[in-house]
Amino acid sequence: MKPTRALPLATLTVAVAAASQAQAQTEITVATVNNSDMVIMQSLTEEFESAHPDIELDWVVLEENVLRQNLTTDVAIGGGQFDVMTIGTYEVPIWAERGWLTPLDGLPEAYEVDDLLQSVRDGLSHDGVLHALPFYAESSMMYYRQDLFDAAGIEMPEQPTWEQVRDWAAELHDPNSDTYGICLRGKPGWGENMAFVSTLVNTFGGRWFDEDWNPEIDSPAWQEAIEFYVDLLGNYGPPGASSNGFNENLVLFSRGNCAMWVDATSAAGRIYDPSASDVAGRLGFAPAPIAETPKGAHWLWSWALAIPSSSEKQDAARTFIQWATSREYIELVGETQGWTSVPPGTRTSTYEDARYIEAAPFADFVLEAIRGADPTDSTLEPSPYIGVQFVGIPEFQSIGTQVGQTIASALTGGVTVEQALQSAQRATRRTMQRAGYLD
Repeated sequence: MKPTRALPLATLTVAVAAASQAQAQTEITVATVNNSDMVIMQSLTEEFESAHPDIELDWVVLEENVLRQNLTTDVAIGGGQFDVMTIGTYEVPIWAERGWLTPLDGLPEAYEVDDLLQSVRDGLSHDGVLHALPFYAESSMMYYRQDLFDAAGIEMPEQPTWEQVRDWAAELHDPNSDTYGICLRGKPGWGENMAFVSTLVNTFGGRWFDEDWNPEIDSPAWQEAIEFYVDLLGNYGPPGASSNGFNENLVLFSRGNCAMWVDATSAAGRIYDPSASDVAGRLGFAPAPIAETPKGAHWLWSWALAIPSSSEKQDAARTFIQWATSREYIELVGETQGWTSVPPGTRTSTYEDARYIEAAPFADFVLEAIRGADPTDSTLEPSPYIGVQFVGIPEFQSIGTQVGQTIASALTGGVTVEQALQSAQRATRRTMQRAGYLD
């Protein structure tokens, strides 16, 4: 038998050390949405892993509707497939109440939790305890091509109305030049088209439910709002609008294909970035338009990082989410990606940073929009729910998605607006009865 050759001591020491390090390394799975801010976060993986060599990041990046479906299924059954979940102000209080999320109390002093905007903290808390840390937060606003407005002699008022928007869209619509009067969300989903549509219904004076939880989707206010939406987008929007969500419209607007766009304030950093937007130097911005009432015309949302209770890697997951939502992370993005690219809407210190203020002309406007959105008073008539662009009950995820599909059908001409709303009303009433809200 051939004798076994002994390894040199130095080689053996290195091998043992490498093996120990490999054994000590914890891999965590991070599920997130394919928005630009999260893509930047993923691109900085090496920065995190260099600072935390005992943790390795495994990314699952999905389209918004697919992400929500996968996360909801996994967290509900305690599957443990993900260690960090990107969820928002709708899911956090509902999932926390059910014990599906890890409480994030006892954050270290260096994290500076008091630097987080209060309205954002409140939306991510249950019984006064944070159950997710905000990655970015947003309201909604209107972006427009200042060059097109100037050429047409249109002056933007301090508070635009939807009637004015329709008139401007008609004047600026030029499909022969691949310029469309307005871009709006049409892709079905409670967090896609219905996020926008809910604010439109709010400002037209409508609400999802009356104070006794009777759905009001077939009300005159809904009818007026959805007819307006279908006509506006059908006459002056881009082709295939029913397939366009936030990301698709961001691309269209950045390429110069939209004269106006009403959507999330979080898009501002990208469309004002000359390296990412062809129209960066030709832009204006204004509050989200209003109709009957200003209540609920602009939303409040935070994409946040949470740890499911089913994760077996709690410590490593907590280390990561504290890093990704810290002041140091914002500094890192500003220095490496440019200051218009930093995650907005989460920390007071961001809006006190001269570098961000200089790079982002929209900074103060966005901050006030976030602070001004009131999830407890978002409808003209009183309503029993909390939320601006959503209803804070567990059933809304399925209700909103189903209604979003019927609205998209009306947008494509598959059904009339009246038919869509009557169908949505019946389906929502059945859901509310099965859930015990109605007799």
